[in-house]
Amino acid sequence: MNRRAIAFSVLMIAATVLGGPASTRAADEFPYDRVLLLDVAPMRPLKRVPFLTVVENGITTIELWCRTAKARVQVSDTAIRIEIAPLSEALPQYMSTGQCSEDRVQADMQTLEALTQVTEWRKRGDGIELLGPAPMRFRASSH
Repeated sequence: MNRRAIAFSVLMIAATVLGGPASTRAADEFPYDRVLLLDVAPMRPLKRVPFLTVVENGITTIELWCRTAKARVQVSDTAIRIEIAPLSEALPQYMSTGQCSEDRVQADMQTLEALTQVTEWRKRGDGIELLGPAPMRFRASSH
């Protein structure tokens, strides 16, 4: 075996050994900067479902059934804490007043309550599962 082949072999072994744990860890990292859709059926007649996008500094906007909430998310290993700011009374620009039924308002409040009670997260396929009294599954948006 020549020196070039030996050097290449050493580099490949080093890349495998050093890259192994890092690539496993990367697969388990929180999916920052991705649109995560709550894995539920839409409330008809609209197709809207709640979704969130968490940026690495922990700031997120949560689009609910009717309204939008701001939140701060703290993630470490498998622990997560979500602190919701006071809910805005304004409707999203593309929703008219008649589209925000009492059922949707109630679902907004239930979703926010469930989010504030989660304590852990885990990777689930292309999304995540938030664990608490009412587990919630989010999938990555394909858009």
